[in-house]
Amino acid sequence: MSELHLNDPQTLYRHWEDAQWNPWAIDLARDREQWAAMEDRSLIEFVLGSLMVAEERITTKFSGLVGAHDSEEEATFLATQQVDEARHMQFYARFQDEVVAAPAQIGAHVSRARALVSPAFRTIFDKKLVAADERLRTNPTDSTAKVAFVTIYHLILEATLGLTTFEFTTGFLQRESLLPGFVSGYTKIHHDEQRHIAYGVWFLREAVAGDAGMGGIVRATLRELLPAVAESLTLPTGADPSLLGASQEELRSFALDGLRRRMSIIGVPLDTL
Repeated sequence: MSELHLNDPQTLYRHWEDAQWNPWAIDLARDREQWAAMEDRSLIEFVLGSLMVAEERITTKFSGLVGAHDSEEEATFLATQQVDEARHMQFYARFQDEVVAAPAQIGAHVSRARALVSPAFRTIFDKKLVAADERLRTNPTDSTAKVAFVTIYHLILEATLGLTTFEFTTGFLQRESLLPGFVSGYTKIHHDEQRHIAYGVWFLREAVAGDAGMGGIVRATLRELLPAVAESLTLPTGADPSLLGASQEELRSFALDGLRRRMSIIGVPLDTL
């Protein structure tokens, strides 16, 4: 089998330069009309709340990784990712301002959205991610801390939870011809996150190839968080799973299949957990 080549940070930086977009250039007029006419918003409000809380966390808890760069090329790409995350947070906040609720500061939208997310979700984003960022900021040369952080951030939050949420949420909204402006912005965010995930897979593969012991850090981090990940993919009480076009088991299967593929590329097969 030929050797697999992944995009390195310099290549991903060049891709970023060609992929700029403006969160205020997206037309939300139709979204406002549809939102006002919706009779049951519970499932969509749950998704929007989860995205608002998640994006605030991953924007503000990323500086540790930027400071832990191993090369100028990596530092440059990681800086672009933090800009991306801030742009995503601004888009979700704008959608809250103009479609969902009265205009407010981002922190107020996040506080209101926290009431919608599960304890498992808060465990991942408010405890584990925050602790991993603090550990890396305290000691940016700690390679073990960096591997653990990238495993949480890129492999669990962005890839496993993020891609699953995007797949089924946009599928539902497009089938129902709902919230076209949100779908447009969310799709642009998805394209950015594909680039971020590519970095995470590249970094972890390099780390494991350079030190087989790092595979144990990836495994241990996943083993600790996978129960909370599975719980986070549980719909709120009373939500109709048929709206997403998938059962609870299918949601989790989609997430697990994607994680299995990425783990194989990294060189730490999921079956060894």
